[in-house]
Amino acid sequence: MKIVLLKERMDFVDRAIDIFWEQWGDEDNFKLYEDCIQQSLKNEDELPLFYTLLDEEKIIGTYALLRNDMNSRQDLCPWLACLYVHPDHRGQQAGKQLLSHAAQEAGRLGYHFIYLATDLEGYYEKYGWDQEGKAFGLSGESINVYIKAT
Repeated sequence: MKIVLLKERMDFVDRAIDIFWEQWGDEDNFKLYEDCIQQSLKNEDELPLFYTLLDEEKIIGTYALLRNDMNSRQDLCPWLACLYVHPDHRGQQAGKQLLSHAAQEAGRLGYHFIYLATDLEGYYEKYGWDQEGKAFGLSGESINVYIKAT
């Protein structure tokens, strides 16, 4: 398994857009995902950045580094978002690999910390993430914010 920056594998862009949207979007926001990912392909080490985990030539996982994960904590950056591992590959340390890579990439980009927002409890703590507080999402719901040193 290998993690690649999406812009380094342009042949996977359309499929990656579909996967990011299928996992995290809804019927009303395909264009949001498509445009954000397309615009990111023009960046050179600037956020947002989108990554894929490949098993041979198949996308089996994803994550993104974003300026903000659409929540109230605009003071924090960068955000790990869109962490996904295909069900057939869960339990094989793929999520751990993606999380580790994200922290390394954030550090490489000059950030001392990386953040994520989730309602999932007990998963990220296993990989050294600490709950930092709360944020509020677009609909006003409270969500846990986690932090990890890079």
